[in-house]
Amino acid sequence: MNHQATASNGQFRAADPVKFRSRPWAATLILVGGLIALAFGVAVSVSFGAADIKLSVVWTAVFHFNPDLTDHQIIRELRLPRVLGAVMVGASFAVAGAIMQGMTRNPLADSGLMGINSGAGFALAVCFAFFPHLSFMYLILYSFIGAGMGAGIVYGIGSLSTGGLTPARLVLAGAAFSALLSALSEGVALYFNIGQDLAFWYAGGVAGTKWFQLQIMFPWFAGALICAFILSRSITMLSLGEDIAKGLGQRTGLVKLAGALIVLILAGSSVSVVGAVGFIGLIIPHLTRYLVGVDYKWIIPCSAVLGSLLAVSADLTARMIVPGQETPFGAIIALIGVPFFLYLARKERREL
Repeated sequence: MNHQATASNGQFRAADPVKFRSRPWAATLILVGGLIALAFGVAVSVSFGAADIKLSVVWTAVFHFNPDLTDHQIIRELRLPRVLGAVMVGASFAVAGAIMQGMTRNPLADSGLMGINSGAGFALAVCFAFFPHLSFMYLILYSFIGAGMGAGIVYGIGSLSTGGLTPARLVLAGAAFSALLSALSEGVALYFNIGQDLAFWYAGGVAGTKWFQLQIMFPWFAGALICAFILSRSITMLSLGEDIAKGLGQRTGLVKLAGALIVLILAGSSVSVVGAVGFIGLIIPHLTRYLVGVDYKWIIPCSAVLGSLLAVSADLTARMIVPGQETPFGAIIALIGVPFFLYLARKERREL
C-alpha cells in the first residue's frame, strides 16, 4: 500500500533525485570556507600592487579612513573598487551560467559562448561611436539590450538547424555569431577611431573600475541575485526536464522568461564594467554541481561565492605575472576555461 502511494505520487518520485543527489553539508562548508577565503583574498589583493601595503594599513584604511594618508587614498580610491568589482562580476557571470545550464539542460551554456557578452560588447561599441558622452547608467541599459539581442539571435539560429536545438548546435551558433559581433565591434572601433576606448572592454579587466560604476551596478546585481535565489527551486525542477517541471505545476514559460531576464541583467551589467570575460559561467557551475549536487537552492549561492573567488584570484594572479604592469584577468581565466570547454565538448561529441 505504501509502495503504491509512493509510486503514484509524481512529486515524490521527481523530488527523490534532488533529495538524494544534494549535499547540504558540502554546500555549507563551501559557503563558510569560501567566504572566509574570499575575505582573505580581497585583503591580500587590496594590499598587493606597485606599492605594497601592509594588511594592518588596509584594515585601518577601510574602517578608519584618513584622507591625508597616501596609502589610504590608494586603497580607497583605486584598489577597493577594483577588487569589489571583481567580486561582483565573478558572482554575476557564475550565477548567470548556472541559471542558463539549469534552464536549458545544456552543459556548454555560458554567457560568453551564447552571444550575450559579445552582444553587450557590440552595443558598447555603438554607444562609444555615436553617443560618446553617455553616462554609465545608459551604458548598462544598452548593454542589456545588446545582451538580449545576442542571446535571441543565437537561439534563433540554433533553432533553425535540422534536428532541433542541441547543446552542440547552440554553442556553434554562439561561437559563429560572437565572432561576427566581435568583428563588427572592431570595425566600428577602427572607423570611428575609438579603439583606445574599447581596448579595456576587449581585454577584460577590472583595473579601471570606479566607485560610481559599482554604485550603479550594485542595485541591479543585488536584485538579480535575490531573484535568482527565489527562482532556484523552479530552476531545479527545470533541470530535471520540462515534462517533470510541468507535472509538478511549474509554469515553465514564465520561469524561463524570468531566468532569461536575470541572466541578461547579470551578464549585461558585468560586461559594461569589465568587458567580455568568458568561461567563469562555464567552469564554476560544473564545479559547484560536482561538489554540492543538483539542487539549485545550493548551486546558486555556492556559484556566487566560488565565482567571486575565481575572479579575485585571477585578477591577483594577473598582477603578479609582470609586477607593475596590467595583464587582463580575462586571459588568466581563459587559460583554465579553454581546456575545460574542450573537455566538455568532447563529452558532447555524439551530438555533433
